[in-house]
Amino acid sequence: MNTERAPRWYQGLGAGPWMVLAVASAGWVFDVYEGQLFTIFKTLMLRELVGGSPATIEWQGNVGLAAFLLGGAAGGLGFGVLGDRFGRVRILSVTILVYSVFSALTAFAQTAWQVHALRFLVALGAGGEWAIAAALVAETFPTHARATASGIFHASSILGSALASLTGMVFVAPGAWRWGFLLGLAPALLVLWIRLRIREPKRWITASQSAQEGGEITAAPRALGDLRELFGQQPWRSRAILGLSLATVGLATYWGIFAWSPELVGEILGDRVPAAERQASSSLAYLLMNFTGGFLGLLSFAPLASWRGRRFAFAVYHIGAAILAPTAFLGAGSFTQALWLLPVMAFFVLGMHAGYAIYFPELFPTRLRATGSSVCFNLGRVLGAVILLVRGTLGSALGLRWAVVVMSGLFWVGLLILAFAPETKGRELPE
Repeated sequence: MNTERAPRWYQGLGAGPWMVLAVASAGWVFDVYEGQLFTIFKTLMLRELVGGSPATIEWQGNVGLAAFLLGGAAGGLGFGVLGDRFGRVRILSVTILVYSVFSALTAFAQTAWQVHALRFLVALGAGGEWAIAAALVAETFPTHARATASGIFHASSILGSALASLTGMVFVAPGAWRWGFLLGLAPALLVLWIRLRIREPKRWITASQSAQEGGEITAAPRALGDLRELFGQQPWRSRAILGLSLATVGLATYWGIFAWSPELVGEILGDRVPAAERQASSSLAYLLMNFTGGFLGLLSFAPLASWRGRRFAFAVYHIGAAILAPTAFLGAGSFTQALWLLPVMAFFVLGMHAGYAIYFPELFPTRLRATGSSVCFNLGRVLGAVILLVRGTLGSALGLRWAVVVMSGLFWVGLLILAFAPETKGRELPE
């Protein structure tokens, strides 16, 4: 009988993996920060730029969110392929520069359509950054540590949401949102750190050399990041379709439910509270739901997935979200109730996203890992954007709360998708 205990996830790691985790997480933190700025400021900025009724502002807000999802799909797919072909580290640097610069340019927008165009461009970098960083972490950590490291990587997004919430609490004066977006240029400084301290993972170097049949590594080895192989050969095609289906559910509900939590708080407070105070209170509620329930949900996914498997963990989170999202939006009648219900909802709705960083890189071989992960996460944005436009119509017809109830039905669809998902717990990464 073998009584040897398996090593704890953090044992046997040198300095290199920790540095990779730190850099990947920092890039993801700022990625989320740039995305969440619009969530925090959308009502305030769109009221200033377009005016009109609350329904008009909500519609424009959904257009902006849809533009971000579409940009993420385009950038994620393009940069995912480049990350497989040219290396994780150099393309990760490019994606951070892209989302930083275009986020800062939002400070100078004069119309809603300029904002929407810039949201698309910000998302080009944001979409690519996640897939490459997720592949980099998965390839750097050994099997016994991979799930936890990937879960921590994705959970670091909470810091990005917190920074955005704090920005929303500080810049509450008319027009002050522009300064918030201008701060989005700061992550560009991270690129220097990446280029100086991080090296390409050995798995990618080996795959690149193999693609050249042992010859010199060239700029674009054809066997790396090959979309024809991904969509043309099994099991990669089925895994890509399954992954993007799961991501569609998660992304559509995140932007169609979770991202409208500040508006729920604003609706609860009503016109009896000054606009600046509503903005600060909404940002505070958003900060608390991210840093309590959301953070715990993200951190809890990896232990659950390591214990009972990836499919089981996803199932628990989908069922919990399907129940708690309608409960939170229909049951919150006061600011205090919202502060209790929204964090519980966030545990499930946001927490399941940690599973994407764990699960998607485990579905594909090294030569397709960034491309496949990006297809799952970022093409899911396209379908999510379509659903968001429908969500905007539902919001106009049914109101904010009942639109969320209808959107919550997607979690049951996600549960059905899981019936076809392969289990990857305890398995080595495909080569």
